Amino acid sequence: MHGCGHDAHVAMLLGSAKILQEHRDEFQGTVVLLFQPAEEGGGGAKKMIEAGAVENIEVMFGIHILDTVPIGVLASRPGPVMAGCGFFEAVITGKGGHAALPHHTIDPILAASSVIASLQQLVSREADPLDSQVVTVGKFQGGGAFNVIPDSVTIGGTFRAFSKESFGRLKQRIEEVIVAQLASVQRCSAVVDFLGNDMPFTPPVINNPELHDFFVKVGGEMVGPGDVRDKQPMMGAEDFSMYAEVVPRTYYYFVGMLNETRGPQAPHHNPYFTVNEDALPYGAAMQAALAARYLLERQQHVAAAKVEPRDEL
Repeated sequence: MHGCGHDAHVAMLLGSAKILQEHRDEFQGTVVLLFQPAEEGGGGAKKMIEAGAVENIEVMFGIHILDTVPIGVLASRPGPVMAGCGFFEAVITGKGGHAALPHHTIDPILAASSVIASLQQLVSREADPLDSQVVTVGKFQGGGAFNVIPDSVTIGGTFRAFSKESFGRLKQRIEEVIVAQLASVQRCSAVVDFLGNDMPFTPPVINNPELHDFFVKVGGEMVGPGDVRDKQPMMGAEDFSMYAEVVPRTYYYFVGMLNETRGPQAPHHNPYFTVNEDALPYGAAMQAALAARYLLERQQHVAAAKVEPRDEL
């Protein structure tokens, strides 16, 4: 259960298709509607790229509903929007034995606990405080009896940053801390896996500054300038960022669905999360408006270039 509203994105894009079809004679060019499966951690963007779905695309707009933004409000920002994301898993091996005789064992649970604490220092003591980064261990598995120290345990987690450089440093240091500390201090061994095949690295989402100005202009005309708002960067990740590696210009934004008059609303990734369907028309209209307006302005630029006066020799 992902519970993030990706079905709403499909519904919005279907609405955009209907709007664009009704106005297809008003602009020239091609609009590609990308119904991507496996958004975010599923890495569906990579599969779409490999399948050739975004070949010859000049510009690309991505959309996501957001439960913390009011209904009818559009939100985004230029530059970094969402963090790059990676995952790691480490199998830590010691020497198991009876819990009453810990001196005859090499306790991997204690070793893993020490490593988890040390990993938090990568952000608090090694990262620039103005360069937001996260290292979180969310998985700890090992042992099956109250009175037995196991031979091994498994820990795993995620690490995030807003630049590839910071992300690369985190990745390097995570492996160094786990392997070196366990070997030199805890007398354990470890194998670290960054799960690149099953959970590939997701780059940060970086919005094109010129497209941000375009988004503010088009959105302001649709919902009013006061309802196009700046959005703080998020440590969540989005595989839309992969398109930026093959598409010249990309832009990602949010459509609000918060309606406080309806009472408490379960957040994203909650089992009780539901989509406020009142947000669907806003997303459908905005995606259609961005595509149509971009092609219209592009068409005008091409026409203007053709009639520019030239000096005769």
